[in-house]
Amino acid sequence: MKGGYTGKILRVNLSTRTIGTIDTAKYEEFGGGHGIGSAIFFDLVGDQLPFEAFDPRNLIIMMASPFSGTFMPGSGRCEVQGMGPMLYPVEWFAHSNFGGRFTAQLKFAGWDGIVVEGAADDPVWINIVNDKVTIESAKGIWGMDTWDTQEEISRRVMPGLRYGEWAELARDQETTQSPAVVCCGPAGENRSRMGALLHGPGSQAALCGFGGVFGSKKLKAISAIGTGDVPIADPKAFMAARLWFRQFQWDVDNPREAERFGAGGPYALISGRPSGGNVLNRELPLTPARAAACASCPRGCRMRLATGDSNESVCAGTMVITVNGSVKFTRQGNDLMQKYGLGHWQLMPLLSYLEALHKKGILGKGKQIDTALPLDRPGTFAYAEAVMRAIAYREGIGDDLAEACARFAKKIGRYDQDVNDGTLSLAYWGTANHYDPAIEAEWGFGSLLGERDLMLHQMSNYPIHWMAWSGDPYLTAEEVSRLYTDAMVPYQGDPFMVDHSDGPTGIYSDSKVKQVAWIKHYEKFWIGAGGFCGWRWPMCITNNTADRRGATPEAEPKFWNAVTGDNRTFADYMELGHKIYTLDRSIWTLQGRHRDMEVFPDYIYDRPSVGHDMTMYIDGRWQYAKGTGRTLDRAKVEDFKTRFYKFEGYNPENGYPKRDTLEKMNLGKVADLLQTRGKLG
Repeated sequence: MKGGYTGKILRVNLSTRTIGTIDTAKYEEFGGGHGIGSAIFFDLVGDQLPFEAFDPRNLIIMMASPFSGTFMPGSGRCEVQGMGPMLYPVEWFAHSNFGGRFTAQLKFAGWDGIVVEGAADDPVWINIVNDKVTIESAKGIWGMDTWDTQEEISRRVMPGLRYGEWAELARDQETTQSPAVVCCGPAGENRSRMGALLHGPGSQAALCGFGGVFGSKKLKAISAIGTGDVPIADPKAFMAARLWFRQFQWDVDNPREAERFGAGGPYALISGRPSGGNVLNRELPLTPARAAACASCPRGCRMRLATGDSNESVCAGTMVITVNGSVKFTRQGNDLMQKYGLGHWQLMPLLSYLEALHKKGILGKGKQIDTALPLDRPGTFAYAEAVMRAIAYREGIGDDLAEACARFAKKIGRYDQDVNDGTLSLAYWGTANHYDPAIEAEWGFGSLLGERDLMLHQMSNYPIHWMAWSGDPYLTAEEVSRLYTDAMVPYQGDPFMVDHSDGPTGIYSDSKVKQVAWIKHYEKFWIGAGGFCGWRWPMCITNNTADRRGATPEAEPKFWNAVTGDNRTFADYMELGHKIYTLDRSIWTLQGRHRDMEVFPDYIYDRPSVGHDMTMYIDGRWQYAKGTGRTLDRAKVEDFKTRFYKFEGYNPENGYPKRDTLEKMNLGKVADLLQTRGKLG
């Protein structure tokens, strides 16, 4: 058995109440996490596609990586896969992920992941204590919010456990840890397509609606705790790599230029300053707080407040609910979202849409669409609470709202109109618009050519977008273009990969094709299969080193090879990312994906961009420029797609993977199934 793996994956069938195992070695060629999950999904149900997300045949796959449970920085993520009920117009095979301690405990219990099949007749939860796995009744837990659920399950697994004290799990198996629990809330129980999975106070698997899939299976939670360890192939090399990596981390004694970024704000995201992800504790006077981190992460972007609210939530998890004039009630409103188990990235556009419909006189008390919701009181806690409760429990109009933005708009007959004019800003597959595709085109193309919003912040978003926005960047645009693309192996040396102009070397160029391909491959292997955090990786540039060079591409294979015992290059692993992306694309093809579906809504093409300072090559020189007023050119986007498909080895006429591409990747059985369905490129 290779280092980094336990050798077995848990397989639980809720319909038959049976528990089995899958041999990890069969899937090690896919790396870990997302790669193994995609391969298992194809093997178990690929030939049964298409079917819907709430069908018992859908799987919930939760995978660790070889790094889980080690000291690899920023590798505490858990990859969740299956068909996502929130996605639109097709419930694509998709992924979400969350941080915290779950994958570490899963590995310590002796498992590389868990695959859940079927559906239970009555509510259950899965209890993993080392190699002992049981399916338990959720009587008395079903109906609880996510916070109470985790407390109650921890009490049931380890009665009388006191924080920090030793407890005996089994004979000669003691721990000071508490169980790591991931669960759905009332929203998931009621099969809301906006249902998220929650672990800890605020670690969400927010995208795609997997909380609703838990609910459809009558699965309330999965708990894991173990007393084992993770084998490391070369511990000496791993520790050397870990010590080497310290130069890229926040140094409290010598923070370089991070202080120029103020007490918090966007640059805390770049510099690695602890607790930089919580936006609700940045105004003086600050609430006493300490940094909180996922397992293995030295960053500590989460925050534990002395007040007990807004605990360990980051980014959108602290931004969805705003109660005018009250930070306290704003925090508590976002906490309520976590307790109900509502996905923050789905809830944001829905709240905006409700406000827009109310202002147009379409939705509200006595309006065209009548509802008792207090839509005339936005910005109040009562409003936020009423809307979220209605969605979580499918009360009144909440029954329709629980279907998420796209399907709600379809139900009221306004989808085409409101999406195309931007009233409802759903940019990719039913997920909210994030960063402007007309400027940060790699984000837009990367999302469109995937199945959901990209959410890979460390690509060019955080390091360039926010640095340029400061008005005082620590690198010139030319320096960024050189340093950034130096790291983008195997396409290094092409600075125009980060040209955000709309000129000949910009967002429609062959250079951008390479960047988007690089992003998809990095996303699938290092983020998905490696369990890396998209807030930390890739690390192409940094302000924590003297020369501003980040740890990518040296760090990733240095750590991977030390843990697993492999001896491959960064480029080798990126090719594995290409393989995983191609497998995912094959699954989408079986679900009905065609290039004609990979188009932006009209407003993305037609609405003039407000612009944003990014690296652009204009009139023969690099500069930070905004691109204000720019629109996307439909014909150029279509031509970009054609060149991208060719670059990846797909048929440009339909976007289907080609047989020779699949066979070169040892995916011949995938090619065979596509051929039988008439969908081979």
